[in-house]
Amino acid sequence: MRTTDGRSHELATGGDWLTFETEQQGWQRPDFDDTGWAAATVLAPYGEGPWGDDVSVARPEAPAPLLRREFAVRKPVTRARLYISGLAYYVAELNGRPIGEQVLDPGFTDYDETVLYAVHDVTALLRRGDNAIGVTLGRGFYGMTTPNVWNWHQPPWHGEPRLLCRLEAEHPDGTRTTVVSDTDWRLTEGPTLTNSLYAGETYDARLAPSNWTRPGFDDSGWRAPGAQQAPKGALRAQPHDPIEIIDTLTPTGISELRPGVYVVDMGQTTAGWTRLTVKAPAGTVVSLTHGEKLKADGSVHAETGHVPGRFQRDEYICAGGAKPEVWEPSFSYKGFRYVQIEGLPARPEPSDVLGRVVHTKVDEVSAFSCSEPFYEKLDKAMRRTLLNNLHGIPTDTPMYEKNGWTGDAQLGAPTLAYAFGVHRFLGKWLDDLSDSQNDDGQLPVIVPSGGWGYGDLGPSPEWTTVYPFLVREMYRVYGDDRIARQHWTVLTRYLDWELDRLVDGLAVTALGDYLPPGYGGNPPEDTRLTATAYLHRALTDTAEMGDVLGHADVAARYRTAATALKDALNAEFLNDAGHYSTAKDPDYRQTSNAIPLAFGLVPAGARASVVDSLVADITERGNHLNTGALGTSVLLRVLSAHGHPDVAHAIATQRTYPSWGYWFDNGADTMWEMWHLDSRSRDHYFQGTVTQWLYENVAGLRPGDDGYRTFTVRPDARTGVSWARTSIRTVRGPASVAWSKVGRDLRLTVKVPVGASAEIQVPADRKDKVSAPKGVTYVRTEPGFQVYRAGHGAWDFVARG
Repeated sequence: MRTTDGRSHELATGGDWLTFETEQQGWQRPDFDDTGWAAATVLAPYGEGPWGDDVSVARPEAPAPLLRREFAVRKPVTRARLYISGLAYYVAELNGRPIGEQVLDPGFTDYDETVLYAVHDVTALLRRGDNAIGVTLGRGFYGMTTPNVWNWHQPPWHGEPRLLCRLEAEHPDGTRTTVVSDTDWRLTEGPTLTNSLYAGETYDARLAPSNWTRPGFDDSGWRAPGAQQAPKGALRAQPHDPIEIIDTLTPTGISELRPGVYVVDMGQTTAGWTRLTVKAPAGTVVSLTHGEKLKADGSVHAETGHVPGRFQRDEYICAGGAKPEVWEPSFSYKGFRYVQIEGLPARPEPSDVLGRVVHTKVDEVSAFSCSEPFYEKLDKAMRRTLLNNLHGIPTDTPMYEKNGWTGDAQLGAPTLAYAFGVHRFLGKWLDDLSDSQNDDGQLPVIVPSGGWGYGDLGPSPEWTTVYPFLVREMYRVYGDDRIARQHWTVLTRYLDWELDRLVDGLAVTALGDYLPPGYGGNPPEDTRLTATAYLHRALTDTAEMGDVLGHADVAARYRTAATALKDALNAEFLNDAGHYSTAKDPDYRQTSNAIPLAFGLVPAGARASVVDSLVADITERGNHLNTGALGTSVLLRVLSAHGHPDVAHAIATQRTYPSWGYWFDNGADTMWEMWHLDSRSRDHYFQGTVTQWLYENVAGLRPGDDGYRTFTVRPDARTGVSWARTSIRTVRGPASVAWSKVGRDLRLTVKVPVGASAEIQVPADRKDKVSAPKGVTYVRTEPGFQVYRAGHGAWDFVARG
């Protein structure tokens, strides 16, 4: 600081600072009495800028509150419902028994727009006479105090945890007993001293009151809660599947890093937390640090430049006693495979440190298998990676960010919707997208957003066009046109905003083909190419939905705009050599050519030269890709569609850098964020989109439209594979494809659900080489395929070699 004498003095932030809950008269004066104030929390050094090693300070976080209410039920109960919203999270018990199986509930939203509540049937938990309900509240994103680069600790809707609930018990005579959240409840600070989605939790079991959610508990020392200001958002029933504890993992190995420090290997990369069993003297502190990988010295890597200080670490303070204590966190989850444990009195047994797998509970609706074991491994890894990133929203990584990155969801959505039943899940997130639109019409790159992502790495249409893409996919996969009707006004407002900001007829972006090999973020090429391509697709998708909804004028306007984008893209980037390039290219960029091919932007006369250039570059690189997340999502499908399944197979089975095989030969069991071995995240699905190619090209089942009313069968990536099969439970019933090579013949079986029609493209050069069943209709011949149409039923074809 600088004083009136003109001399400079240093005053660094640190542990000598104090804080208090409310402002007091004269608190800034040097003679103020700060007795009773608390020591400020010391955060990690910034290490950059003018602060050097100075640390930041913040008000200490208040422990998670406990709220309880006793009430009497004087009559028999025919039905009872609990309507509850705890911001950010609640854990509720009735008469000492847990309410529901959900965790980290309710779902995360932009609380200025929407606040969700859950509904529970509690009929079986109520009893005639005295009853008690108890609720513990956690912070989540709503009350986060952990500083982070996305500013979740200071969004406009930030607040201390609070409760809204209503319990209604119906009686046979038509009367009701009602209990609501009001100032008649009792409140105290609980044993969860801190809880943070990023930092983890600290729990002091010595402070845990026994039987406090049962009637008869003495809460005379508790205080009455005050009425709290409600968030601005509209209150809505939670529309999507809850987060639950899905599985429990037993460690596959426990090693002693140094005396008293143990590293537990759960055997797979997952999202969730550790369930600890411990017997130790009162006051013993056990810490559990979670991470996806190990450092060179064997310790667990749990650091990030985005969240200073403590990260993914739980602390349990033992109560002591004769019996073992069992604990698991309630208000945070971690991305991890390894857990570093310190403070235990003895080496833990595997049963003492169990891994809890936690994510949104969605049904698996499809299966894939084939003769190539590595393809099956890729499928299983991608499914696990997707599930590890479903926590009320589709996140990018369960460890480092937990953010709803729009571009990640755009790339992963086709596999997600094929593998799992996500109609309700994605429907909720589409509402989040709508809520995130600002007054100008812009969407942020992470959704929900607390204000970050509009100018930070945005605008970026390759990311935010996930909105029109998902609206289109919800109709394609589920036949749901209600979502399009609901979102039409917000959706078209967003697209009009994108069109209004074109520069020289091209879209401009802050991102691009993110994380290609050799680059730590954005690609080296001109990102206007991919931005324009994605906006073109968004316009054509929305035009198609406009036709469905009867908005012919909007559909025509968007098709005109899409044509102009296509012309501008080709004029700027299609070069005289017959392929796409940009002035910024350091070398040939595969994404710059694969994306136009995939999105139908290449003029007919240039398709052959663009494909040839792409194949030539891949071959020159020894069958390696040089794509980031955008290009990777389409590369193998483009190669197969244009007659080069052998090249696609070579990339898919490649074992050297950069490749999926390189990951898995180096211990991967999930998809990674980056191609190199030191990838930041090892649970990141946007580079794992090879699976869409497995379903649509190797097995050959491709969704058509209107909830699989139509779909296509075309197994055009058979190189290196002798058989493949896939099945999916659609909204119309099961659909499946199975093919196998038998000698020189290829046998193909297709099952079509009721109300659907399939276009079946049988691999054969001539129609007379195909034995087709009665009941199917021959349609046409395509290069290498004979095309038939079939309705409901099971259809067997044989293509003779």
